[in-house]
Amino acid sequence: MSGQHDNFETAIAPYYDRIRRYLSLRVDSQTAEDLTQVTFIRAFEHYESFRGESSPLTWLMRIANNTLKNEYRRKHRIKESAVPLDRLDSRFIAAEFTKNVEIRVDISQALASLNDIDREIIALHYDVGCTLLEVSEIVGKKLSAVKNRLYRALDTMRTVLREAGETNSDVLTFIEHIILRHAGGLSSKSSTHSDAKIRRDIVDHLNAHITRVCTLVRHEPSTRISIEIYPDLPTFHEAVGEHDAPDWFMGTIESNTIKIASPLHPGPAHTYESILKSTVHLFTMWLVQDRNPAAPKWLYQGVGGYAAELMTRSYINAMITDPVQRGQFPTFADFEDHSWDFETKRGFEFSCTLAEFILERYGTGALHAIIANPQSFERTFRCSAEELHRQWRDMLAARISEIS
Repeated sequence: MSGQHDNFETAIAPYYDRIRRYLSLRVDSQTAEDLTQVTFIRAFEHYESFRGESSPLTWLMRIANNTLKNEYRRKHRIKESAVPLDRLDSRFIAAEFTKNVEIRVDISQALASLNDIDREIIALHYDVGCTLLEVSEIVGKKLSAVKNRLYRALDTMRTVLREAGETNSDVLTFIEHIILRHAGGLSSKSSTHSDAKIRRDIVDHLNAHITRVCTLVRHEPSTRISIEIYPDLPTFHEAVGEHDAPDWFMGTIESNTIKIASPLHPGPAHTYESILKSTVHLFTMWLVQDRNPAAPKWLYQGVGGYAAELMTRSYINAMITDPVQRGQFPTFADFEDHSWDFETKRGFEFSCTLAEFILERYGTGALHAIIANPQSFERTFRCSAEELHRQWRDMLAARISEIS
């Protein structure tokens, strides 16, 4: 048994991520992970029957497909059939770049113009990372036929995008660098024409602020960050697994990806303009954490809110007047609240004023120093964390007193 385990680890286990990506094209990410584990358990149990008549990946794909069918029959009692890849409603490719920022373009409409087999060839090759030879084995067609279908499909997609008004050269030449991603459902509210405007507006807004933000944080992105735009607020909430999220929650950061609701349909708590500003807010938060992953929430939230200019001073004053007059100031530890209460406790507003206070009282050099070493209060401000917190409270109390 030990020898079988060693052989399996060497020959089969390296395909785990590719099988998981394949399954994630058809189900949500958590279910894909669960089904991948089941697939590899079954593969190990039947490894002795693998004779090498096909590639390990092709063999694993068959097991994965059978596992997927069993899951659908169990959940939906559907008859046995291949689960089409067009269950994936919204797909993205990398398009426009500015200072290491990538806007992912929804190509669902173009993919919908293809038949099932061509969509599967594109997904297997570009998203799962299969070679064309592996694709030919999986779909059961000759290598030459797969190549021809792939090139014809990509040409069809380019034509559809042109006819829909897409003129970005990065999109129209995506055969070189297509990146498909699983995301939320495509909303009928959105059109390709309006999507193109959204991308232009986001790119323009980022272009207008990124140099200033990088200077403020004193850091250039260490890697490319992607922005995924979901067609509306409910779709965004579903995609990030927060079905009961409040209306103000319109964007988040996952690893090196910013995910946001479309500014066209941002929900009742936001506007088109506030989504554009929130993108800068999220980018700045990510940049601070990219410079120092140990940065506390009061720091990356505060600098993000300050840099994005999402909230006016008069709005912030109105939101914090009552707690300031009652002497209810959040501590540094209070800012680490990651629940929805962060908003109701005015965490966004208070953290923004804290970043503003540091910049106005101590300057950008102090901000750079505290980002680099968030515990260096004595060295950076020549006072303790408690004393800095007191200075900030006094500043806010005086400010609110002037307008009351």
